[in-house]
Amino acid sequence: MSKKTMTNKKKLWIVIGGAAAAAAVFGLAFGSKIKTLYTSLNSFKDENLAHTFQNTPDIQPTKKISRQGKAFAFQKVENVPLADGFTFEGKFYPTQDFLADTKATGLLVIREDQIRYEKYFAGGDEKTLFSSNSMGKSFVSALLGIAVSEGDIKSVEDPIGNYIPEFQGTALADIPIRACLQMASGIDFDEDTDMSGFSMRTLLGKPAMKVIAKYGMQEEPYTYRRYLSINTEILGEVLTNATGRSLAEYMEEKLWKKLDAAEDAYWTLSNGKELAMGGLSVSLRDYARFARLYLHEGSYNGTQILPKEWVKDSLDVSAKYSMPGANHDDDNAIGYGYQWWVPAGSEGEFMAIGVYGQWIYVNPAEQVIIVKTSADPKFTEKGYELKHVEFFREIAKQI
Repeated sequence: MSKKTMTNKKKLWIVIGGAAAAAAVFGLAFGSKIKTLYTSLNSFKDENLAHTFQNTPDIQPTKKISRQGKAFAFQKVENVPLADGFTFEGKFYPTQDFLADTKATGLLVIREDQIRYEKYFAGGDEKTLFSSNSMGKSFVSALLGIAVSEGDIKSVEDPIGNYIPEFQGTALADIPIRACLQMASGIDFDEDTDMSGFSMRTLLGKPAMKVIAKYGMQEEPYTYRRYLSINTEILGEVLTNATGRSLAEYMEEKLWKKLDAAEDAYWTLSNGKELAMGGLSVSLRDYARFARLYLHEGSYNGTQILPKEWVKDSLDVSAKYSMPGANHDDDNAIGYGYQWWVPAGSEGEFMAIGVYGQWIYVNPAEQVIIVKTSADPKFTEKGYELKHVEFFREIAKQI
């Protein structure tokens, strides 16, 4: 989900509280679901964030994604000194202060397959599984690319109504898959004001696609980039319907076992289905293994897992609505490809970003991968993402 969504969590608390009271008064059969909602929302209180993001499989229903065989091993050296700090908008930020201020829970820096720095700040370690939040969207993009390459999905230009029966006969039926990948679907949905209602209806049992089918169109696809997490939910449904496999099953077979991950991963479930918009729990080193696949243009040690062309297209932000600074608003200061963020610059950098400060940063020019996890309730502050870009650039340059 986007950073805007979580700023409205207090409003959602009021809605949930009302629903819980109604269930108690009228004896509605929502007891277990209300309990799940309460547990979920309680876990997002500021003081619980660090624990929640390291223990999601113990808090929420999940599906396991099993690793296989011997893990690919990064070479490990003693931690080297990080850059002293970085400058953003004329102000210098010392590195250690920045990590503390942004409530970092883990930081991993890899250069040319060598772990140059690895530190955990809130009780975790290399085996701890950290919640992806919206970083999981980039994994969905990779899985979709595999499905396209294997012919289960004919083309990203196919309309989503071809794969989702609930959309047939609605205004959404003709939206191309690619428009959802690029957050340019045109669906009449506001991440800030509509997500609470969407979450309520789905968590209380309404199938997500039936809820989304009720929304109309705000503009034609490819007109405007608006970050809508329901676009990724749509992509997940397209993928599962096209392959006949759940997201977790498909990821286990097509990606996780092929990447020689070190740990099992888990995918959070909503109504028994994987939450495509951001429900993965993965170790920092395994996030880096996934990033390494994109760093090497879809190739893993000589085996092409993801088509090179898909990686190229995923990071293409040349369209007017995709490029950095599109729409002249803060939410689009960074460019957006196929569920990957692409900052302005000449080094080919790209990122996966999740709310509360989850980051995968890749710098091909420096051959650097950085994974940073956090439990930062201040993630909605103006310039938060761009400040992190400058932090990562300085680390990558000096590590």
